[in-house]
Amino acid sequence: MSEGQKFQLGTIGALSLSVVSSVSIVICNKALISTLGFTFATTLTSWHLLVTFCSLHVALWMKMFEHKPFDPRAVMGFGILNGISIGLLNLSLGFNSVGFYQMTKLAIIPCTVLLETLFFRKMFSRKIQFSLTILLLGVGIATVTDLQLNMLGSVLSLLAVITTCVAQIMTNTIQKKFKVSSTQLLYQSCPYQAITLFVTGPFLDGLLTNQNVFAFKYTSQVVFFIVLSCLISVSVNFSTFLVIGKTSPVTYQVLGHLKTCLVLAFGYVLLKDPFNWRNILGIMVAVIGMVVYSYFCSIETQQKASETSSTQLPQQMKESEKDPLIAVENGSGVLSDGGGGVQKTAAPQRIRGD
Repeated sequence: MSEGQKFQLGTIGALSLSVVSSVSIVICNKALISTLGFTFATTLTSWHLLVTFCSLHVALWMKMFEHKPFDPRAVMGFGILNGISIGLLNLSLGFNSVGFYQMTKLAIIPCTVLLETLFFRKMFSRKIQFSLTILLLGVGIATVTDLQLNMLGSVLSLLAVITTCVAQIMTNTIQKKFKVSSTQLLYQSCPYQAITLFVTGPFLDGLLTNQNVFAFKYTSQVVFFIVLSCLISVSVNFSTFLVIGKTSPVTYQVLGHLKTCLVLAFGYVLLKDPFNWRNILGIMVAVIGMVVYSYFCSIETQQKASETSSTQLPQQMKESEKDPLIAVENGSGVLSDGGGGVQKTAAPQRIRGD
């Protein structure tokens, strides 16, 4: 199996893990919040991150991956920024209507595209822009209901969008710049995210719910769902870093809207949640947008790969002509993948046990 095929299988696995784990934790948290009345979302998220860090520490002790320290300032800033973005998203939901909160989430994709274009000179083709427009239109139809605006809620939503976009772009950038895996980055940034939310969580939850998380009555059923939610969160946090590292922040946001549509469909089929023609139409349009986006991304990836192969081949041929020893050691100076393409001789870094 070629490196390209392994990468595609790894990407599909990461996307599948992200979808399954995210939908599972939404179902679990819905039971915890709606049914059992545990509405302390920010504090719960801090517990998620603490359990994730402990799980990764056990995995490190079992030598399932290698600890790779790098710039501590980058790790600290990244972890704190992630924690702040989660807190701001929760505040945005608390001070805005559900419809405006959904609009906030929709704004993350165009904001990410704008930031990557301005600061990283990344170009998005018109086909990709068109598919993203279809996707956002569909999700908007399916989820956005009312749009009640207020100054404080609007400021919080703007800050939430900006911090979320920057944090997700940093996830992808740090992994590539320092050549660390998603597991290594998550392990080092988890403590900072957890501490940020653990300190601010009770205050934010008290502000939003007028209740004290420490005065809540923890029945055995509540404790069971909290533990279950924390265990599922390990997979959610890991798959988030894995998807962004293997694809891009924009693709991760597209995947997030797919999960939103799946949750809506699941709630209608199994939980008999209210559903109308807008939800059905929106989900159908969003799915079309996702399919078109995936198709155009696949086409552009293949084009880039073929262009890279066509430019690498003449360079390697020239090097073999200049230095006969290269040709003797490598056979012909080029490794064929059996399909006419060219493979890199250096394999990418992998995590032991993954």
